[in-house]
Amino acid sequence: MKKVLFAISFICYFAVTSGVIITSHFCMKRLVSVHLYANSPDQCGRCGMDTHESSGCCHDVVKVVKLEQDQNKIPVVTYGLPILEIQAIAPSAFLVAAFENTDGQRHFHNHSPPLLSEQDTYLQNNVFRI
Repeated sequence: MKKVLFAISFICYFAVTSGVIITSHFCMKRLVSVHLYANSPDQCGRCGMDTHESSGCCHDVVKVVKLEQDQNKIPVVTYGLPILEIQAIAPSAFLVAAFENTDGQRHFHNHSPPLLSEQDTYLQNNVFRI
């Protein structure tokens, strides 16, 4: 049931997105026939007149039903703001201060583990397993 419903909805969606051509034939200002995906015939099926050379007696109306409006982007209002120019900042001669935030000590603090000694690790940690 789900597959049938999916197939029907897919066919309807595909038909609407790709477009459906509807050809309506009018004879004596009355609707005579409606065809889907059909070319307009050269002669009228009712009165036999040539549709291209008739004087308004028979004519065909071709409509294309297509899903276009829902897929168009919404127009966005853009404001014309002026471009701001970057002003040059000139340093003041009166404000000459050293911007250093360092400690007075300039030596390296080493917090790494001690280097391995010549003794084995189990002797150094007093772990004797038998």
